Amino acid sequence: MSNFFNTYQYEIISTLVLFFILLIIRTIIVVTVKKIGRRSGTTEARANLIGRYATVTLLLIALLIEAFILGFQTHDITLVFSSVFAVIGIALFAIWSILSNITSGIIMFFSFPYKVGDKIKIHDKDYPVEAIIEDIRAFQLILREDNGDLVTYPNNLILQKAVTLMEKDALDDSSIL
Repeated sequence: MSNFFNTYQYEIISTLVLFFILLIIRTIIVVTVKKIGRRSGTTEARANLIGRYATVTLLLIALLIEAFILGFQTHDITLVFSSVFAVIGIALFAIWSILSNITSGIIMFFSFPYKVGDKIKIHDKDYPVEAIIEDIRAFQLILREDNGDLVTYPNNLILQKAVTLMEKDALDDSSIL
């Protein structure tokens, strides 16, 4: 057993250092996102979602760096990643609308001028919506119309349409059932 540790001492120490550095980076990102979320008045669930996206991204970066630490050659890693990305690319093309909604959700977290509780009007020529924002999720906004109807509106469409703020903080707690 001690022969194993002596043989792979550099790789073990490098892996531990990588793990520690990425853990610090992840903590900084998550704390920063939560501060931005509190300052902009978004829900904690949305901040946690962005934190999970950052964690997955850092995990993928860690796997790439770990492959180099363990001695994989660049052409081996290139072959594996090109094959994986080809499969992922085909799959992502099939679900592009889901990805565009997730990306829009991330953009909305940092720069969406409307918050939960605001009454907005979406200027859509086919189906104009005037409603109160009840929740902003990863894929869609949850809107409540004046007549009580619940409308889900995709995040990617909300960024493409003109939106008017009708009333700030219009959400009435008695209207939520």
